[in-house]
Amino acid sequence: MSENQEHQAGQPEEVPAEGKEAGPSGWKFFNSALVIALIALALAGWQWVDSRHRVSQLEQTLGKRLADFDTYNKESRILATQAQENTREALVKLGLLESKVADSQNQQVALEALYQELSRNRDEWALADIDQILSIASQQLQLSGNVKAALIAMEAADSRLQRLDKPQFIGLRKAINKDIERLKALPFVDTVGISLRLDELIGEVDGLPLAFEAKPKAEQAAPKEKAAGGWWAQLGWETWQDIKQLIQVRRMDQPDAPPLLPPSQAYFLRENLKLRLLTARIALLQRDEASYKADLKAAQEWLTRYFDTDSKATQAALATLRQLAGSPISIDLPDISGSLDAVRDYRLTHERGTH
Repeated sequence: MSENQEHQAGQPEEVPAEGKEAGPSGWKFFNSALVIALIALALAGWQWVDSRHRVSQLEQTLGKRLADFDTYNKESRILATQAQENTREALVKLGLLESKVADSQNQQVALEALYQELSRNRDEWALADIDQILSIASQQLQLSGNVKAALIAMEAADSRLQRLDKPQFIGLRKAINKDIERLKALPFVDTVGISLRLDELIGEVDGLPLAFEAKPKAEQAAPKEKAAGGWWAQLGWETWQDIKQLIQVRRMDQPDAPPLLPPSQAYFLRENLKLRLLTARIALLQRDEASYKADLKAAQEWLTRYFDTDSKATQAALATLRQLAGSPISIDLPDISGSLDAVRDYRLTHERGTH
C-alpha cells in the first residue's frame, strides 16, 4: 500500500454535504495536504539522517576521548605508581634523616656539655694562672720591693682576664686595676741605674791610687844662693839641699792612718772596699735604706782615709758615692693582697657552685 493510500485510508471519507458534490476545489486541498505531508516526511527523514550522522560523530568523538582518557588513565596510573615508589623512597630517606637529626641532636647536647665542661676547666685554669701571677707579684714586693716586676705581673693578670671577656670577672678586674693604680702612683726608684753605678765603682776600685802611693808635688826650685865663705861653703849648702829632698815629711788628716801599707794589706783594703759596695748593692735590692747608706758612708770614709784624695779618679768616686747616698731607695710599698684574696675567693665560690 502506498503512502497516499495509507494517508487516504487513515482519513475518514468525506461525506458530501447534502445537496453538494465533490468538485475540483476538494482535489486541490487534497494535493496541498499531500505535498505538505511529503515535505514534512522529507524533513523528518533529513533530520533523522542528520541526527544519526551527529550521533555517529558524537560516538566517534566520545570513543576517541574515551581512548584518550584511557591512555591518560594508564599514564596516571604509571605516574601514581612512580609517585608511590618515590613517596616510599622519600619516607625511607626521611626516616634516615630523622635518625641522623636525632644523632646530631644527641651529639650537639654532648658537645654542649663538653664545651661547658671545657669552659669551666678553662676558667679554672685561667684563675689558677692568675692566682700564681699575683702571688709572684706579691712576693716581688715583699721580698725585694721590685715594684716594676710586680706591676708587670699584675698587668699580665689583667690582660689575661680581658682576653677571657666574661662578665663574672669584672669584679676581679676592678680589684686588680685598683692595685695597679696604687703601684703606678709610687715614686720611681731607679734601682737598676743605681746598681749599675755601684758595679762601675766596684770595677774602678783596683785602679784607685792609695795615699802612700801618691807622688809629692814638685816643689818650685828655689834659686840657688851662693853661700858666703867660698867654694867649701857652697858645696856644703848644696849637699844639705839634696839631703832635704831625699826625706819628705807629709801631714795626714787622720793621725792613726798608717803612712805605709804592705802590698798584702793594700790588697785586702781594696777587697774590703769592694765588699762594702756589694753589701750596699744587696741593701739596695732589699730596699734596706739604713744598711745601704751605712755601707756607702763607710766606703766614703775608707776612700778619704786610705786613698789619694788629690787623684781625679778618687774625687770622682767620692762624688758618685755622695750622690748615691743622697738618693732615697726606701718607699712605702702597698699591699696587693686585695687582688689575690678576690681571685681566691672567686675560685672557692666557683668550685663550690660546680660541685
